[in-house]
Amino acid sequence: MNRRALIPEPEYNLPTPNTTTGVLQWIGTIDHKQIGIMYLLMAFLFFIVGGLEAMMMRIQLAQPGMHFLSPHTYNEFFTMHGTTMIFFVLMPTLIGLMTYFLPMMIGANEMAFPRLNALSFWVTLFGGFLLYFSFLAGGAPKVGWFSYAPLSESNFAASAGSSYYAVSLLLAGIGSVGAALNFVVTTVWYRAPGMSMLKVPLFVWMSFINSFLILVAFPPLNAGLAMLLLDRLLGAHFFAGTTIGGAMLWQHIFWTFGHPEVYILILPAFGVISEVIPVFSRSPIFGYEFLAGSTVAIALLSFLVWVHHMFATGLGNTFNSFFLASSMLIGVPTGIKVFNWVGTLYKGRIHYTTAMLFCIAFLVDFVIGGLSGIAFAIVPIDWMLTDSYFVVAHLHYVFLGGTLFASWAGIYYWFPKMTGRMLSEKWGKIHFWLFVVGFNMTFMIQHLLGLMGMPRRVYTYPNLPWFGTFNLISTIGAFFMALGFMAFAWNLWISMRKEHDAGSDPWDAWTLEWIATSPPQPKTFTKIPPIRSRRPLWDLKHPEKADYKNPEVTLGGEE
Repeated sequence: MNRRALIPEPEYNLPTPNTTTGVLQWIGTIDHKQIGIMYLLMAFLFFIVGGLEAMMMRIQLAQPGMHFLSPHTYNEFFTMHGTTMIFFVLMPTLIGLMTYFLPMMIGANEMAFPRLNALSFWVTLFGGFLLYFSFLAGGAPKVGWFSYAPLSESNFAASAGSSYYAVSLLLAGIGSVGAALNFVVTTVWYRAPGMSMLKVPLFVWMSFINSFLILVAFPPLNAGLAMLLLDRLLGAHFFAGTTIGGAMLWQHIFWTFGHPEVYILILPAFGVISEVIPVFSRSPIFGYEFLAGSTVAIALLSFLVWVHHMFATGLGNTFNSFFLASSMLIGVPTGIKVFNWVGTLYKGRIHYTTAMLFCIAFLVDFVIGGLSGIAFAIVPIDWMLTDSYFVVAHLHYVFLGGTLFASWAGIYYWFPKMTGRMLSEKWGKIHFWLFVVGFNMTFMIQHLLGLMGMPRRVYTYPNLPWFGTFNLISTIGAFFMALGFMAFAWNLWISMRKEHDAGSDPWDAWTLEWIATSPPQPKTFTKIPPIRSRRPLWDLKHPEKADYKNPEVTLGGEE
């Protein structure tokens, strides 16, 4: 029986193709495609803000004893940069791509709950604005992106900044949970006839599993943020240093969310890589079942490793040994994915588009970040390197070298579908080389700074041998990254000024979204091809190699 016969498609209040669009129409839209674009625009805006904060910090750290920023301002920028990039850049980027393309890739015209989809975006956006309103309300938070208690309750954090931090992340968490619920229901109930879970694109698979991670990981964070607000505003003392739980309770609550958050930020990126690499290597993905199965393994194991962030707190050898083993184990399914991607490249004929170049850079830099993460699973190494610049390097190799590079691969790949226009490959490659060279120049050398003993979260440092030279190199690399981002912004600008030149399928791709017009109409599909494999569009282009009884299937009909 067709699952769409069990639950009817929702009624969509979508504009017709001839409707004049404007600001008010975008504000009131429930079209998943427009909401996905608004998520991406939100991420673009906050990336500029978070990037400027990072540049200010790198200028301050370029030489020992600099006074470009005061300690107070540096602590504010440090906290706002980390919080912004994780919750208001990387998360909205991935959720935006999922919101736009997950329904299209399964042959659906909308999300299961269109109005919840819109609400999730606006709640998240308001949370981001509220975080930055703290600058006008007595001072921004200055306690790090993980806001360790009781520091976040102390006189040091007496300004309203930490309260704004808690409320803004509560709102972002509510938005993320709403989006995740929507993705789960849409994937379960609105797949095209014939599209079993073993035929969905890997981007859908990983977004689906990722949604369960969000549904389980964000409630502990939201509960902890609510307790932090009660401590700050009503004197509840959940995390006061004199109570039974105290600081350790906050760390357990936060990292119960915080380590799954690493995979929340990387699983959709894995899905993007799994879609882009096969198309530009002209080869089916190698080991589909292992890629899908290893995603489930990562999701389960991600909840068993949070204490490796707390090895230095003295929990004892029993705890440390268990979480050492689980942290080492989670590297296995991740390594399987890398093996599958390399196997796909090995079998294929690679086309070095900008999207493909970012995939290759992802493979190199994410593996470096993963290996340094395995190093942190070894307790003595963790004791030596915790709270050093080695941690900063590891974090950025995972989040930038992993999530951001994959996101840019997805944007270059799907931009023609979203806009009907091709991004310039010339400017794309300028963007790629400037950013990738700058990224590795900035963060590779920070591994050495960490090994040499430079602590993180310091606004200046003594003039020790090589400290100044290495930090200057790192700052120069940050300017290269800024130039790369400017090249990307210029590419967007000149491309949006062109006439539509993409066509429906400029990449000769394989999944259902490429059947639609570019950009898609408000109602994306009227008919879809029969789903007989994981590459329905390839089947449609090669009927001599497919066994069709009917050339197309009407949406909502029986197989």
